[in-house]
Amino acid sequence: MSEDAKRKTTIIIDGRALPEQLDEQMIRNVVLGFYAEIRNDALLGPLFNGAIAPQDWPSHLAKMCDFWSSLMLRTGRYNGRPLPPHLTLPGLGEQHFRRWLSLFRATVGTLCPPEIAALFMERALRISHSFRLALAHNRGESTLTIEPITAESL
Repeated sequence: MSEDAKRKTTIIIDGRALPEQLDEQMIRNVVLGFYAEIRNDALLGPLFNGAIAPQDWPSHLAKMCDFWSSLMLRTGRYNGRPLPPHLTLPGLGEQHFRRWLSLFRATVGTLCPPEIAALFMERALRISHSFRLALAHNRGESTLTIEPITAESL
């Protein structure tokens, strides 16, 4: 398939056509901008910088670009398991997920048109809820009281 034909393929997410403006460069900008904020954040920076060595950040960022490309553009470039590394982070809790979501919302709100920012946020909210459930389960805690974090509650 030619590059032009690939670009003209309509991607449907949740019954909606993906906006054409969403491309690899936008995903890269979101990932790089978001993780720059994370690394400098008073709450999340120590957690992430403690888990990812300075020399490992470039490969982590590339992996995150692949993750979001697979999620948003259906490229299939990411085939890893994002949850296990998070299960080992000491003290990871709801305040971290709320801050993560707030920073992510600010990043996509700055770098993306509103429709695309909303698509990114829908995915991020789902990921957050899934991770919070898995963390509670892994810790032997009840998952019955874990409610999704909503964009309105951030």
